[in-house]
Amino acid sequence: MHHSALDSYVNSNVIINIDNCAPYSTNSTADRPLIYRSLQHQRQQQRRERFLFIFRFFRASVVFGLALACVIFALQTMGWIFAVVIALVALLLTRPGWRWFYIAGATAQRDLIALWAYIKLLRYTKRHERLNYTVADVFEGNVRAHPEKVAVMSETQRWTFRQVNEHANKVANVLQAQGYKKGDVVALLLENRAEYVATWLGLSKIGVITPLINTNLRGPSLLHSITVAHCSALIYGEDFVEAVADVAKDLPSDLTLFQYNNENNNSQTQTDIKQSRNLNVLLGTASKEKPNKTQVNHHDKLVYIYTSGTTGLPKAAVISHSRYLFIAAGIHYTMGFQDDDIFYTPLPLYHTAGGIMCMGQSVLFGSTVSIRKKFSASNYFADCAKFNATIGQYIGEMARYILATKPSEYDQKHRVRLVFGNGLRPQIWPQFVERFNIAKVGEFYGATEGNANIMNHDNTVGAIGFVSRILPKIYPISIIRADPDTGEPIRSKDGLCQLCAPNEPGVFIGKIVKGNPSREFLGYVDAKASAKKIVKDVFKHGDMAFLSGDLLVADEKGYLYFKDRTGDTFRWKGENVSTSEVEAQVSNVAGYKDTVVYGVTIPHTEGRAGMAAIYDPQRELDLDVFAANLAKTLPAYARPQIIRLLTKVDLTGTFKLRKVDLQKEGYDPSVVKDDLYYQTSKGRYELLTPRVYEQVQSNEIRF
Repeated sequence: MHHSALDSYVNSNVIINIDNCAPYSTNSTADRPLIYRSLQHQRQQQRRERFLFIFRFFRASVVFGLALACVIFALQTMGWIFAVVIALVALLLTRPGWRWFYIAGATAQRDLIALWAYIKLLRYTKRHERLNYTVADVFEGNVRAHPEKVAVMSETQRWTFRQVNEHANKVANVLQAQGYKKGDVVALLLENRAEYVATWLGLSKIGVITPLINTNLRGPSLLHSITVAHCSALIYGEDFVEAVADVAKDLPSDLTLFQYNNENNNSQTQTDIKQSRNLNVLLGTASKEKPNKTQVNHHDKLVYIYTSGTTGLPKAAVISHSRYLFIAAGIHYTMGFQDDDIFYTPLPLYHTAGGIMCMGQSVLFGSTVSIRKKFSASNYFADCAKFNATIGQYIGEMARYILATKPSEYDQKHRVRLVFGNGLRPQIWPQFVERFNIAKVGEFYGATEGNANIMNHDNTVGAIGFVSRILPKIYPISIIRADPDTGEPIRSKDGLCQLCAPNEPGVFIGKIVKGNPSREFLGYVDAKASAKKIVKDVFKHGDMAFLSGDLLVADEKGYLYFKDRTGDTFRWKGENVSTSEVEAQVSNVAGYKDTVVYGVTIPHTEGRAGMAAIYDPQRELDLDVFAANLAKTLPAYARPQIIRLLTKVDLTGTFKLRKVDLQKEGYDPSVVKDDLYYQTSKGRYELLTPRVYEQVQSNEIRF
């Protein structure tokens, strides 16, 4: 009984007579002084608690009495309005405290601007829901309003709203004549061009759902993206003939291929796929009038947009007409876009950012959007000047690449008043806006399939959005405590999730409310994948929320900052990279050798670069052949930037490579004894020497 006499007694169910201070037990009398001290401490604690209760009750009574007196005085002398105001002030001061009052004052303008934008958004979405409008219905309204206004332009194209609509009608009439109807799925694999938006718009007019295929995908990833969406046809551009030909033999036999050739090429090329049909020829004879009426509804599926998610191959996220309207209109009202703005985006149109947030400003609000086939850092602001753009779009890596270019006459010779996007690092944010004279940055965060989308509209450096401290329930998003490795919520004794305190990292979630476009979670085509993104029994038993898989932190004022992704997924070049998928492809290309993939930090870059550790003690791997074959199976952003050739492996009890230890060792040749290689700008792997490592650290060698 030398550690805790009282604990021992409690554990042995001892009965204590408090009044006589005489414990009835079989323990020796030598233990009684220790018991007396424990009991005295317990009684002192009870007296303190009683005193604190009485003090708090007295203080609350005094404050309540003073507040009530103030309210009565105001009611008699100044009227009921002033009385209500005083009552509210009294409530704020007594319940949340002075600090809350300070925070409310500091963030009131931010929250009120966002609240007004949210009210306008809800009015917009409710009106279109009531009228049962689809995206095509809204677009056709813009066609009637200004048919000859430019809708989409690039270096080689200037399509008016009338031209986009006529091409959309032709696509709809061709596919309808081929027997495609509402509910069918026709995938689109095409580079950035005016026909891109016209094609999926046309398909939507007859109720056909369009999966927007990532143009970087090759081999198994491309095949999976087509088959997982249960496509009955694929429309692909001439530039992707080789990629489609590589997987054609493995595609379902009932899947029809339509090839769309580049301008001035209506004939089949020599590299054409035999079973494909020439879409140009079919469009040439199609009517440009609106197709036969198909009953398409506001909540019907519109497109699938692919996301790598947290694990596995690309997953097809469902975007309905209502969801498209909500996303595009949400950023429109929050960022203060104008209908006469001219937008510039070099982002791919198969992503939510470029295809909905930016292109949606043309489709829904009648603005002009200028696009580029491939991003060019040195031409970014030259393009903005050429297209007379007033708003530019970016992702974090783009901003870094643009900032790294040599000074140009176009650095401030443009009309861009606002840039918006996600991933602009706080370390380069001030330099970027100063060099390019950008008045406002609109940083946003969100997942394509998720409902936890946020925006930073007040230029707070580094913040990706905010959660209101005044009205937190208006837009129910939260940060909950979770395991940083697995993302699994840490629950309290009652089985519910726990909110993080200010400056405490946690997983970002959004409350799910079915039927509400701002709170709905449509998930993926794969129901099992959707179920993994839902957490139940969040703040009360029976409720649900979307689990983002991202670690965020909120400061005292509610500003949110991105920390990292949970689990094995990492972000590189603006894309989420799944280590399990990359490991499988690398292992296959390397002759089925043991492989582990993880993300490592490289100075002056956003996110983490992929590093692959391959067990090759005999040095059988030909890195030139390996690099060439890897380029055929993985998109550029998913290919490992650094290779480590292991001479021995450390396995866990379940025969898995120990990833954590390898990740901690990194790619420093002074620490790692195995051979290290880095990928050059030409795609080859060359030896990573101590000198090369120093150049990487000093940003002389860039990734």
